[in-house]
Amino acid sequence: MSAHTRQEISISSMNGYLAVAAGILAVLAGAWLIHSAVMDRMAGGAELAGAALVLVGVFMGAGLYMLQPNETAVLTLFGRYVGTDRGEGLRWAFPLYRKRKLTVRARNLNMSTLKVNDKRGNPVELAAAVVWRVRDTAQALFEVDDFERYVSVQAEAALRHLAAQYAYDEGEDLAPGETTLRGGAAEVGHALSAELTARFEAAGVETLDAKLTHLAYAPEIAQVMLRRQQAQAIISARARIVHGAVTMVEDALKGLAEREIVELDAERKASMVSNLLVVLCSDRDAQPIINAGTLYN
Repeated sequence: MSAHTRQEISISSMNGYLAVAAGILAVLAGAWLIHSAVMDRMAGGAELAGAALVLVGVFMGAGLYMLQPNETAVLTLFGRYVGTDRGEGLRWAFPLYRKRKLTVRARNLNMSTLKVNDKRGNPVELAAAVVWRVRDTAQALFEVDDFERYVSVQAEAALRHLAAQYAYDEGEDLAPGETTLRGGAAEVGHALSAELTARFEAAGVETLDAKLTHLAYAPEIAQVMLRRQQAQAIISARARIVHGAVTMVEDALKGLAEREIVELDAERKASMVSNLLVVLCSDRDAQPIINAGTLYN
């Protein structure tokens, strides 16, 4: 961070209720002096003192302002930053201070869907929701022109940069266990939050949370990628079916041998294994054929 970056300065304001009481007393006292001077024809000094007290009362009233919880007042005097008041309730500060209110509550930024390229160069659609708030009021108001616009633009830039760091989903070209946009939502969210924090630093803004809200292939390649995913799912399912079928055939042969139900030579075992695998791996119902002959010629 630059040495010339303006930092927030805390300033303590006066209790507004005391200021109201003092202002009312000053006005009443001034009005009484003016009235007494007029009625009793007192010296002109009393009228001047009364008028001064009334002006003091009005002056006290001009410095009043109210702050809600998690709301601040940034005080400036003729263009010079004086400090930031983070008090609550009715407050009083020097009336010539310009008081600009700024909330430090958490805010939501619901980003619109962006079309970007992932690590493989495939066009994908991304959107994210970012929770942020102002951390340093002086930086937010004086270091950037419009901190809300700044947050919006930097969030979009961060999301575009993030998409280029990850592939949409797993594939043979990726290292085992590599994080993807589709499979690593938590890791991607943490990475996005960290990048947003770094980008928002100049504006005195901090990131509370960031998550992807939309993730999809762009329409021009969506159908192709859907067929690719379906093919991968079919291959995975077939591999599982074959593995289960081999295990079942192995158990069947082992059970027949242990119980000595029938003795099969190598050729008949091969035939039995072939038939069982066809039945177990087929995606259609098998039609049974009863062989009434003998096992021996």
